Amino acid sequence: MSEGDVAPPKPAVPEAHEVDTYHVPKAFMDKHPKKPHIDGLDHYKEMYKESISEPDKFWAKQARELLTWERDFQTVHTGSLAGGDNAWFLEGKLNASYNCVDRHAIKNPDKPAIIYEDDEINQGRTITYGELMREVSKLSWVLKEMGVQKGDTVALYLPMIPEALVAFLACTRIGAVHSVVFAGFSADSLRDRIIDAKSKVCITTDEGKRGGKLIGTKKIVDEALKQCPDVTHCLVYKRTGAEVPWTEGRDLWWADEMEKWPAYYPPEPMSSEDPLFLLYTSGSTGKPKGVMHTTAGYLLGAAMTGKYVFDIHDSDIFFCGGDVGWITGHTYVVYAPLLLGIATVVFEGTPAYPGFSRYWDVCERHKVTQFYVAPTALRLLKRAGDHHVKQQMKSLRVLGSVGEPIAAEVWKWYFEIVGKEEAHIVDTYWQTETGSHVITPLGGVTPTKPGSASLPFFGIEPAIIDPVSGEELHGNDVEGVLAFKQAWPSMARTVWGAHKRYMDTYLNVYKGYYFTGDGAARDHEGYYWIRGRVDDVVNVSGHRLSTAEIEAALIEHHAVGEAAVVGISDELTGQAVNAFVSIKDGNEINDALRKDLILQVRKSIGPFAAPKAIYCVPDLPKTRSGKIMRRILRKILAGEEDQLGDTSTLSDPSVVDTIIETVQKGRGKK
Repeated sequence: MSEGDVAPPKPAVPEAHEVDTYHVPKAFMDKHPKKPHIDGLDHYKEMYKESISEPDKFWAKQARELLTWERDFQTVHTGSLAGGDNAWFLEGKLNASYNCVDRHAIKNPDKPAIIYEDDEINQGRTITYGELMREVSKLSWVLKEMGVQKGDTVALYLPMIPEALVAFLACTRIGAVHSVVFAGFSADSLRDRIIDAKSKVCITTDEGKRGGKLIGTKKIVDEALKQCPDVTHCLVYKRTGAEVPWTEGRDLWWADEMEKWPAYYPPEPMSSEDPLFLLYTSGSTGKPKGVMHTTAGYLLGAAMTGKYVFDIHDSDIFFCGGDVGWITGHTYVVYAPLLLGIATVVFEGTPAYPGFSRYWDVCERHKVTQFYVAPTALRLLKRAGDHHVKQQMKSLRVLGSVGEPIAAEVWKWYFEIVGKEEAHIVDTYWQTETGSHVITPLGGVTPTKPGSASLPFFGIEPAIIDPVSGEELHGNDVEGVLAFKQAWPSMARTVWGAHKRYMDTYLNVYKGYYFTGDGAARDHEGYYWIRGRVDDVVNVSGHRLSTAEIEAALIEHHAVGEAAVVGISDELTGQAVNAFVSIKDGNEINDALRKDLILQVRKSIGPFAAPKAIYCVPDLPKTRSGKIMRRILRKILAGEEDQLGDTSTLSDPSVVDTIIETVQKGRGKK
């Protein structure tokens, strides 16, 4: 890894005396329906030891306990990290939809499965497991009638409504592979993902609602489908009743199709390693990569982390604020709660609409027991003021954080103001590619330190690697890049249609290890502190965005010669996108051009990727071989001009002074 790829050094691990350790609050135990699934830290250590030293025995027991198999497996695991050929629970057959719906509907059809919280207050509804099974079955018939076969991919471009979950589960019921695209992505991004996945059917809504605003989902889909000739059908759920463009023969209304079919469809038996879904994530090359998860291993990761990290029990109400378009929504809005047979809150709105107390109203009204959200939302709500958190939320036992490291002061606010010092905080570390949590406290079990993801989940054997020598650093009080030494069931198996890319990104960087792309430290007690990306990826509001993808969007503009994008610290979103562009001769540099460039990124990727600041410069700092030195740009933005190191190796060292001047002007400094 060259120096241009390495993020600026992060502060060292806090000294032992600087960090408070929080034990499980007594009130957590007092309000518990029974007791945590794991009886204290020693029990965790015992189970963890078995998961590392006897993984086959450990995983076989968990898989048989938590999943329902149509045919049992004989082989627990084959393959290796070095070979990139890991496979789990071979010979086994099961169906994801059966595991999430049927087995609970058979036992208790009237139990709530989905609590839908509409964008507008008091407009939601509750769907029971019995109702969910009927809806999923009807949609399974509809998809089959559209010609969707086992192994085909189906594109979902849906807002946070119950029908999104119905669509997930109908795909898995018939053995189709869902490819969900976040409904904030642009038409161009949607088009690229539909083409890459070879989806022939797309499911969307007439419009979406979010934070009081309307989103033209069908219009965006229509724009994308202009360049997707292989899409034969687009199924549209009527969310607002707005007039929308319509293509006869291709477009069909959800309600019209659903009423044609019976309310039971038999689930298709799937092999453990059959693909379950694709989810596109930003890659550092700029081309999005379709991360592929398979059936049994992914489901086991979701069920196990739901059970042990969130300490889920049968009567719980689970509220994850993530969107189904990202991995957090896949695993912790849809799969984990439904696999465990509890109610999941599907929240269409935003934390600030109609006011800053919306999350807490939802928690209070539905007696939510576990709440899970990104630090971005918590920063926003903390800044809005404690007077918005008047609700008692007596049912809350576990408060989770996801998507990026959480700052200690936000962690403490979450614990003291939201949780009233009665709920246990779990700061979870994981990725799209890991499928489920990999380093995390366990609810009701792990003593926690604000800002630390704490200890590894079962079967995860972390290694801290020296990025210069490539050697593993043993013992405690070490810092480097984070890797894992052992395969686990819920890890992604490949990048769709690009296995070499999968190997090169995750498994060939350090042979025999899975490389996370994140820096980390292990403190004197073996607790892990995640330091953020070490590659060219920006984390905005918990969403990973490739700098190369944003640069490619900027370069599409006729006036831009070159572009370099870096992430800088942002109080609200964690990181913000800042762009440096060199403008071709003959183009005037003004605010209109900057606005134009921001619109270019919004159109090409989506509004969430738009740069917060754009600096127009004559040239970018480059090595003599032409590599852009983003490290220098990061330091200038951080106000660390005195720590740039030797710039004489640049092809034109004078560029640096010009950039410093441009940044200072742009920020209104004299």
